[in-house]
Amino acid sequence: MTISSESPATPSTATVSFRTVDLRGRGLTLAGLRAAVPRARQNTVADAEEKVLDIISAVRQQGFAALSDLALRFDGVEQVHPRVPAESLAKALAELDPAVRSALEESISRARQFADGQRPRNVDVELGDGALVSQNWVPVSRVGLYVPGGLAVYPSSVIMNVVPALAAGVESIALASPPQKDFGGLPHPTILAAAALLGISEVYAIGGAQAIAAFAYGVQAGDAGPALDPVDVVTGPGNIFVATAKRLVKGVVGIDSEAGTTEIAILADSSAQPDLVAADLISQAEHDPKAASVLFTDSEDLAVAVRAELDRQAAITKHSQRVCEALSGPQSGVVLVEDLEQGIAACDAYAAEHLEIMTADAPAVAARIRNAGAIFVGDYSPVSLGDYCAGSNHVLPTSGTAAFSSGLNVTTFLRAIQVVNYSRAALEEVRGHIVSLSAAEDLPAHGDAVTARFSTTA
Repeated sequence: MTISSESPATPSTATVSFRTVDLRGRGLTLAGLRAAVPRARQNTVADAEEKVLDIISAVRQQGFAALSDLALRFDGVEQVHPRVPAESLAKALAELDPAVRSALEESISRARQFADGQRPRNVDVELGDGALVSQNWVPVSRVGLYVPGGLAVYPSSVIMNVVPALAAGVESIALASPPQKDFGGLPHPTILAAAALLGISEVYAIGGAQAIAAFAYGVQAGDAGPALDPVDVVTGPGNIFVATAKRLVKGVVGIDSEAGTTEIAILADSSAQPDLVAADLISQAEHDPKAASVLFTDSEDLAVAVRAELDRQAAITKHSQRVCEALSGPQSGVVLVEDLEQGIAACDAYAAEHLEIMTADAPAVAARIRNAGAIFVGDYSPVSLGDYCAGSNHVLPTSGTAAFSSGLNVTTFLRAIQVVNYSRAALEEVRGHIVSLSAAEDLPAHGDAVTARFSTTA
């Protein structure tokens, strides 16, 4: 993200309507908690799915012609072919603000160290003399990485996508980001510079659901230019349309998770500092009017103090209107809980993309959380740290999918292949068991395939 040198924002007249959900005394089950916590309205998801299906169909049937039409429709850009020229990547890197380059290089260094430590080891297990079973981790051949645009600029997302793919050993990497009318139909120059800094040369000016469709199904070569080859895995954050597209193409390709519009949850008690809680809620609300900011607390006094801080800080932040809209939406609010136990249960039911712990003995509380994309412990580990320079990855599951999905990491780009290597003697040892089990399952040919190996003296 570019560094702003602007003067402080003029106070806004927008107001925050931060709603309250009171769980105290209700004795809710897990299902009840999931139904009670703040969420975006479901009709929004249904509307997005209908639109995304149309986009996917158009890209599959019309290829580059559809991508060109969609670039004009959504981005106001006339486009012949979406591939970014090599000279544009080089120019963007050469003209990158030195301070931003230094920040990107530090972020890359920390992300690489963490990614390098994530790669799982291959395993060989000898189950008997001549009976060897192995599990080998192998990178996918080709990946498509999506970097959002629109209301903000996200070179940090270039790093978060590319670094673990490189650490996994992926050999073919394509990156897509929305075309920008202000930059000649190319993605933002800082996006291009970050890609060049990481050695990524295959970059496309394609945004939204159409980028996910192009990656999943590929686009054939034609008059517009060379083909865009399909990928094996698609990763990256985005809005609800990007997340929906990823869900719809899952099975055609692998995906990291449904990393949609950002969300933050904070579990705090009376020991928390209201100004810090409010600042962190606002930091994610400035991403998008649909961003979710939720405070879980057993302290009514803290809730009151945070509301006052939200009013004060939201009025003077640069993107005040956007922040106030996000904080006032159905996806945001304060959730009052009886005690820390119910707070932990409610947080697990919510399964936040980002979860901050601002309680007494925060490390112990964090250790009890089961469902979250990433957990930030204590006053000096804000989500903003994870967005840029923690070394962790900020491409994380949203909308409750952290209950079963993981954030982007090296294993996203790896497959575990099992290798079975038995000798004749080792197979003979389990021959009778195989015949018995195949008969029990009424699949006698399975047993015959084993006994055939001992019917002759090979």
